[in-house]
Amino acid sequence: MMRLSKNNPVAGVIKQSPEDFVVEEITKTGKVLEVNRTFTPQDIGMVEEQTGKFVTFILQKKDWNTLQALNEIARRAHRGMKSVSFAGTKDRTAVSTQLCSIFGADKNRLASMHIKDIQINAAWQSSEGIRMGDLSGNRFTIAANNIKGNVSSLIDIADGLNGVFPNYFGEQRFGIRSNNFEIGLSILKGDFESCAMSFLTDTTNERNLDSIEARERLAKERDFASAADYFPEYLKYERSVIHYLSKYPTDFANAMRSLPRQLMLMFVHSVESMIFNMEIEERIKNNGTEPIEGDTFCGRNALGFPDFSISADNNNGFILGNIIGYQSEKLNEIEKEILERLGISKESFKVINMPELNCKGNKRVIFAPFTGFSAYDEEDRVKFAFSLPSGSYATILLNEFINSNTTKE
Repeated sequence: MMRLSKNNPVAGVIKQSPEDFVVEEITKTGKVLEVNRTFTPQDIGMVEEQTGKFVTFILQKKDWNTLQALNEIARRAHRGMKSVSFAGTKDRTAVSTQLCSIFGADKNRLASMHIKDIQINAAWQSSEGIRMGDLSGNRFTIAANNIKGNVSSLIDIADGLNGVFPNYFGEQRFGIRSNNFEIGLSILKGDFESCAMSFLTDTTNERNLDSIEARERLAKERDFASAADYFPEYLKYERSVIHYLSKYPTDFANAMRSLPRQLMLMFVHSVESMIFNMEIEERIKNNGTEPIEGDTFCGRNALGFPDFSISADNNNGFILGNIIGYQSEKLNEIEKEILERLGISKESFKVINMPELNCKGNKRVIFAPFTGFSAYDEEDRVKFAFSLPSGSYATILLNEFINSNTTKE
């Protein structure tokens, strides 16, 4: 990913331990859910409903991803995963807080749970559950170790960014094997054979030897009936596709349909994300942070974060780009050129053979703001502190400061 800063980043390492990466959610009311602090609903501008069927709670976790933590909480509350919801996902290798809810649980039972590296900082009854997006952003406190540089050079980088950074989608959008984009592009082109074979046989970044051997053997032999016997049990999604193809060896579309819809959507969304990232790189290369013809803008809220309900211009707002879908309007020249290069159009996101994967499109800020920035020495490392709007990635901002070749993910 192309950096915006003209200053060279310094060498360093982040995420050596969860304690090095603290993420505190910022609520819709602008309240920071500080770690190791108990709250009342009034503290964050919410109301307790004694007859409410939901329990809203503040989850603090360390070394758990959001879904795993909530799954364990739901299990102990004798509820299913469909009963839980949350405002936004948080990193696994982190100490983080976030607003969540669970339907039909007992608030006292929830508040008194003892789970290693998980604590409940508040729990109260409510009439509605928390929904994805019910947050303003996140506050980060991040330690960078083995820094080969000084704080003044980091401050210079921050000053040069002028309060914004490239709002790239992070690498997690593209999958552990980095092939989500390739699979998604095949779906949009209607090439389900390439889609299935990439999903089953790509070994990029694969670490398990038995997985590598299985994928390479299938790529060579293309015998799905045999693959059903030797593919590792833990590759359950791959085995589902192989099981279907062992019966119907040429029906690649319906074989991929055996996967969960959310997983298939992830592949298509990765194409949207890649196009967006490619547009940012083109803009930086040719225009820096300046708008181009046809750009639209959104305003900013009291926190300094983007607010799509406020109209603005380049003097007081943020440039909006398309997350391209079949309903996207007024594509700019950069977006048109990228689509042509990839061999697709915006209409490709109306997936004829799989309408359940249709993507209408959306808008996203091209250059996102960061607020409350500081960098300071702490013993033999540097501490960063800043806040970001929801949907923006701290690791992307840190890429402006820290050489990613020495950044531990």
